[in-house]
Amino acid sequence: MSIKVLLVDDQPLLRAGFRALMNAVPDLEVVGEAGDGDAAVQMAVATRPDVVLMDIQMPRADGLRATARITGEPRLAGTRVIVLTTFELDEYVFGALRAGASGFLLKDIEPEALIEAVRLVHDGQALLAPQVTGRLIQAYVGSPTAPAPAKAEPNAHCEAIAELTQRERDILGLVAAGMSNKEIAEELVLSPLTVKTHVSRVLGKLGARDRAQLVVIAYEGGLIPRA
Repeated sequence: MSIKVLLVDDQPLLRAGFRALMNAVPDLEVVGEAGDGDAAVQMAVATRPDVVLMDIQMPRADGLRATARITGEPRLAGTRVIVLTTFELDEYVFGALRAGASGFLLKDIEPEALIEAVRLVHDGQALLAPQVTGRLIQAYVGSPTAPAPAKAEPNAHCEAIAELTQRERDILGLVAAGMSNKEIAEELVLSPLTVKTHVSRVLGKLGARDRAQLVVIAYEGGLIPRA
């Protein structure tokens, strides 16, 4: 079954390039396009994509607002968002994570890497390199100017984490460090399947959509010391 992709960008030529790239791959299928944030939300509800490639700077509603609306829409519980931008600004990365995005990429990414990114996010992975994940989230959560969480206060995260078993907390901490299931399995001497099961349970208990949200929750809940 093909991975359904929605393209959101205010530049028609760029959308055409992404469409040609995605449709040339057997396991990917572009199911719709939108040129602004409002249209993106409407198109997402209409097409129920698996993955949305979302630009940030667009007319009407920007990509971050559109991402928050999509990730907060119950009818789109299975939809993941990858934010694409030409600007490598920390506030955009932070904003994308806060809005519920599962990944943040620059538009100069190689075509093969973008295709693989879509597959990884569809598979539940987060698209932030391990060496970048901790630094960005730690800096953001530790910043006195960081805005309050959109869906839950830090105390709520602490309470939710407290309900996890010790093994689940260990795994959450390793996910927050940017480790893959395979790396976690090697670290804890478990099978990858067992780790996958634990991660799924942690996602369910914490009400997180994916691993990117687990990283935010781990830092905001105090599981990982701030810088």
